[in-house]
Amino acid sequence: MKISIERSTLLKAVSQAQSVVERRNTIPILANVLIEADGNEVQFRATDLDIEVLDKSPAQVERAGATTVAATTLHEIVRKLPDGALVVLTADEAAGRLTVEAGRSNFTLATLPKEDFPVMASSEYETSFTAKAAVLRRLFDKSKFAISTEETRYYLNGVYMHISESDGGNVLRCVATDGHRLARIDADLPEGAAGMPGVIVPRKTVGELRKLLEDDEMDIAVSVSETKVRFATPNITLTSKVIDGTFPDYSRVIPQGNNRRLEVDAAEFAQAVDRVATVSSERSRAVKLQLGEDRLILSVNAPDSGAAEEELAVAYGDEPLEIGFNAKYLLEIATQVDRENAVFLFNSSGDPTLMREGNDTSAVYVVMPMRV
Repeated sequence: MKISIERSTLLKAVSQAQSVVERRNTIPILANVLIEADGNEVQFRATDLDIEVLDKSPAQVERAGATTVAATTLHEIVRKLPDGALVVLTADEAAGRLTVEAGRSNFTLATLPKEDFPVMASSEYETSFTAKAAVLRRLFDKSKFAISTEETRYYLNGVYMHISESDGGNVLRCVATDGHRLARIDADLPEGAAGMPGVIVPRKTVGELRKLLEDDEMDIAVSVSETKVRFATPNITLTSKVIDGTFPDYSRVIPQGNNRRLEVDAAEFAQAVDRVATVSSERSRAVKLQLGEDRLILSVNAPDSGAAEEELAVAYGDEPLEIGFNAKYLLEIATQVDRENAVFLFNSSGDPTLMREGNDTSAVYVVMPMRV
């Protein structure tokens, strides 16, 4: 195999591959990227056995062929090469070596046989549809902060993507929760998605998927089966196993009767929470919200390090209320708001609080209070 490829093109493909590769693994071949050259393109494939990413890039192929090489090492080399360089990759199968040449730089890397590389079995997908990158990015970006990190509740370690009913029509919905907070984001149902099985997309996959969704206008082909999910652009295909478990009935957690309504400038609120939480020794310290007629007092009292208080002008006309929240959770939810105002709906100081963006009900957040 011998190919010439633009450095920037190679770097993009290899950085996508090396981020999928597991740093610590017992199977040496899983640290490698499979490079296959044919026609006028080269494919880079990497896997950790749960996720597989395939990147197709244009290249001048002198000799077709395939080899596998350490993904992280190749990435480091390409990253350090000068911008605009033309990189020549030459594989010598007999010697088990790959030569990387660019200008006056020359590297020789050990390779492993391509036959040993595990390619993810292609699945029969029950549902396939197309969605704009901007739509998928919003669904996953706004929900992923609530993914649980507890390994014991593995079925919460991802984003639950499914079809649900909202205001009389069906929507494509993403939900994530860790038991302390919950995010539920809706988008219009794409054509062809109607019969999609609900799947839990793992946290790592959600992170990798973000790289495919940079271009707002890009069409993403989504394919879903009971065990796998695939997201594809014309050049990159990301295939992942889904979490084998049942996502809990989240609708029971979303409060219905909260009618104490607070409206506040989302950016001001987030900055104020951030400021008062500075005196707290731990990030999880409770922030107390004291609500009165059109005003909100945020306070933190940390006996070992000090106290802080800040007042905000808000729209609130219900009975006074005192309620406490984990500062980190409040911040994460407040920073999701794209619109100017955040609307909080309270019931009492012991009940879950609902938050949404202005009058938009397509993004709903729930956060559990803390004792203060």
